[in-house]
Amino acid sequence: MARPNKWLNSLTGTMQINPDEYSPNTSPNRVASLGYAIAGWLYMLRRQKNTRIQAVATVFVLGLALWLQIDFLSMAILILAVTMVWMAEFINAAVEAAINLGTTERHPMAQVGKDVASAAVLLGAVASILIGLLVLMPPLISKLGWSG
Repeated sequence: MARPNKWLNSLTGTMQINPDEYSPNTSPNRVASLGYAIAGWLYMLRRQKNTRIQAVATVFVLGLALWLQIDFLSMAILILAVTMVWMAEFINAAVEAAINLGTTERHPMAQVGKDVASAAVLLGAVASILIGLLVLMPPLISKLGWSG
């Protein structure tokens, strides 16, 4: 009898885990899952101040892009940049909620988890701002007639 390949088991072991055996809250219903996702987004808009700022910034940036009539590829790049920040913010909130659920005490590793998740949002925001400037500034300068 051949010994199981440890490398292969390390690759396929996780996919063998059935989440229904460990979580009473898994949903086989795709419509319900979509509802949970929308509920999460609404929670973020209601309870996370930074998300409301992001919503205003998103509307402003996409409105400016439409006013400048940027091309489809540039719009796609902006949408990806904006989405990157939204996703980082959502993951940051999820990490913070899980850490808060896991401990009520201040623990150095809990602080690391929260700070690193927050840094991901900062990284995404800085990258998004730079992308926005690179994509929007040339057509804005041209539209306003600011060429030297």
